[in-house]
Amino acid sequence: MCVFCSIAAHEIAAQVVFEDDATVAFLDHRPLFAGHCLLIPRAHFVALGDLPQGLLDTLWRNAQLLNSGVECAMEAQGTFVAVNNKVSQSVPHFHIHVVPRRRKDGLKGFFWPRHPYRDETEMARVAELIRRALERSKPPRR
Repeated sequence: MCVFCSIAAHEIAAQVVFEDDATVAFLDHRPLFAGHCLLIPRAHFVALGDLPQGLLDTLWRNAQLLNSGVECAMEAQGTFVAVNNKVSQSVPHFHIHVVPRRRKDGLKGFFWPRHPYRDETEMARVAELIRRALERSKPPRR
């Protein structure tokens, strides 16, 4: 089983910030900036072209929700949302990156320095900020 499948199955610990029946979002353990999240489908698909049509709406709706939550929680000026499709995928499981951005944050082109968390406590604090922001931004259930 791939590492992301193991995270989705709660077999490997991760700082999960959001999950539903189809997707899981968690903090990247090697973030570009604090709050950098990955959104994955629970089911294993390697690339964008492998995703079933019915999953696309859910994934991108949840990416939109995660985008708002990350921006709010991290007090960012914007976000970078991206998908590596096969090339540059360190884990061959489809995932969407949601990265908080600020003007003059040092990201230029595609050569990005990583900014790891100081420790697990900082990582847990950032995850909790995003979880709270997502709770506040969830649409009411019908």
